[in-house]
Amino acid sequence: MKASASARRDQGFEGADRVHNPGSRWDGETSRASLGDAFLTSLNGWLDMIAPCPWSAHIGLSNVGTHSAWTGQTSLPFDLTPRTSARPAAQRPLYTKAERQRRDSSPWTIVQGVLAPVQFLAFAVSLILIARYMMTGQGYAVATGSILIKTGLLYAIMITGSIWEKVVFGKWLFARAFFWEDVFSMVVLSLQTTYLASLLLGLGTPAQQMFIAVAAYAAYAINAAQFLLKLRAARLEAPVADLPGLAV
Repeated sequence: MKASASARRDQGFEGADRVHNPGSRWDGETSRASLGDAFLTSLNGWLDMIAPCPWSAHIGLSNVGTHSAWTGQTSLPFDLTPRTSARPAAQRPLYTKAERQRRDSSPWTIVQGVLAPVQFLAFAVSLILIARYMMTGQGYAVATGSILIKTGLLYAIMITGSIWEKVVFGKWLFARAFFWEDVFSMVVLSLQTTYLASLLLGLGTPAQQMFIAVAAYAAYAINAAQFLLKLRAARLEAPVADLPGLAV
C-alpha cells in the first residue's frame, strides 16, 4: 500500500513538472518536433511557390501560389501565375482578293503554267544527257545542246514571270509573296549564266563546264520545290469555289 501511494505521488509530481517546467525533456522533444514540422512546411511552401512541379497531381504539390499546408505564406513581389499565350494572329494570305482576281484574269498566268512544266521536262532530259556524258565521255554536243535549251527556257520564264509579278503584285521582282523564291531564282540564273559564259568564252574544260551546269540544276531543283510548295499553299488557302484552273 505504501509503495502504491508513493508511485502515485511520484507520477503526480512528474505530471506537475511537465506542466510547470517548460524546460523538461518531454516538452523539449515536442517543441523540436513542432519546429521541425514548421520548417519543413515553410520550405515546401517556398519551393512550391518558386519552382512548382509541372506534374503536381502526381507528386502532391499545389499550383503556383499559396501552399495548401502553409497558411502564413507570403506572396512573391512578382506574379508567377501561368498566363495563357495570346492567340496567334491569323497568317497573312498569299494573295489578297484583288491580287487573286488579277492573277486569275492575267494571260501571263497561263504562260507561266505552260513554261514551268516544259522547263522541268527539259531539265530532266538534260540531266540524263549530262550524266551519260560524265560517265562515258560521249554525247558532249547533245548534252551541251540540252543545257542551252534549258537555259533559254529559264530566261523565258524569268522574263515572263517578272511581268506576271508586276501585273499581280505591282512589283517586277521580290514581291512579298514570292520573295525567297525570287532570291533563289537569281542564284539559278547566275549559275546558268556562268555556264553560258564559260561555254561561249571557252573557259575551263568541258567537264568543268558540265559541273557548273550540274550546280545550276541542283539550285533549280530546290527552286522548283519552293514554287511547288507555294502553289500548294495558294490552293489550300483558296476558297473551294475560287480554285483557279492554273495557278503560279
